[in-house]
Amino acid sequence: MGFRCGIVGLPNVGKSTLFNALTETQAAQAANYPFCTIEPNIGNVGVPDPRLDKLAAIAGSQKIIPTQLGFVDIAGLVRGASKGEGLGNQFLGNIREVDAIVHVLRCFKNADIQHVDNKVDPISDAETVETELMLSDLESLEKRVPAAQKKAAQGDKEARITASVLGQALELLRQGKPARLTVPKDDEEARVFAQAQLITAKPVLYVCNVEEEAAATGNDFSARVIEKARAEGANAVIVSAAIEADIVTMPVEDRAEFLSALGLEEAGLAKIIRAGYDLLHLLTFFTVGPKEARAWTIHAGAKAPEAAGEIHSDMQRGFIRAETIAYEDFVTLGGEAAARDAGKLRQEGKEYVVRDGDVMHFKFNV
Repeated sequence: MGFRCGIVGLPNVGKSTLFNALTETQAAQAANYPFCTIEPNIGNVGVPDPRLDKLAAIAGSQKIIPTQLGFVDIAGLVRGASKGEGLGNQFLGNIREVDAIVHVLRCFKNADIQHVDNKVDPISDAETVETELMLSDLESLEKRVPAAQKKAAQGDKEARITASVLGQALELLRQGKPARLTVPKDDEEARVFAQAQLITAKPVLYVCNVEEEAAATGNDFSARVIEKARAEGANAVIVSAAIEADIVTMPVEDRAEFLSALGLEEAGLAKIIRAGYDLLHLLTFFTVGPKEARAWTIHAGAKAPEAAGEIHSDMQRGFIRAETIAYEDFVTLGGEAAARDAGKLRQEGKEYVVRDGDVMHFKFNV
């Protein structure tokens, strides 16, 4: 499974430029005026993972298939969006459908690029967007919670669960706090809370879009964003959308030298993906053979049958066992046969919790 991150922010903060760079396309029309993005653009990118290349080289795989990460470029929100201002609620609906929010904040000055509020203040920008997202959730819950409370009073068990967990979220929103601070008391409340698809319940990654000169070290604007993220228990990364846009036009073999000249060890995409994995508690396992070496993504804590199900539902349904080799053992010993001979190939059953980097082969029968 991949996962989808919605790229949000005020108009003209660099969202579409970043999206184009991330997906190595020009699918999103990047232009210097508000509301350039009318429909959400969706792009999938291969997740760079040097481990996959090593595994493929050892196994002599003909094909390398990375796991996929989805990005959705959502139009710029403005003050009043929850009441239909700008392009309004249709875009709030787009945000509800993603797994996490990548909040791009303008952390650079440029007189040639218009700012919707005619000033550069990433904290104010963040608060504007966050307020609109909270108002949207608030409006939704102020209708749903009283209805659930009424049914709960009549003895409806599901409504009682809904009234409890969404009532907690409603109180947080009324205090100006995001719904993600809600703490479900059990699995049933967690299920209902997840099904509610509240925008402010989604994890957030702040992306500080800085000028090229500040890409390696950040600037005063990005420092304030990082401080904000730390106070919220969130994460923030520093990128330059302009640099990312330049990188994708270069031959692959020239990119490392270009980044090094700018004092950068890696492209912004790698930073965002790594932070995204942490944000959603994801990990990668591999399947390796002469035909292909492939990476797969699952949630941390998933068991072997769930991992098998990522490849095909029949594998999960008829799961017998998983032949598993740790990545380090596969590489150190030089492949599956050597790992088997050394006793490093393990037979794991249905209760095995998959570890990041596991090389797996599933036995099943349907």
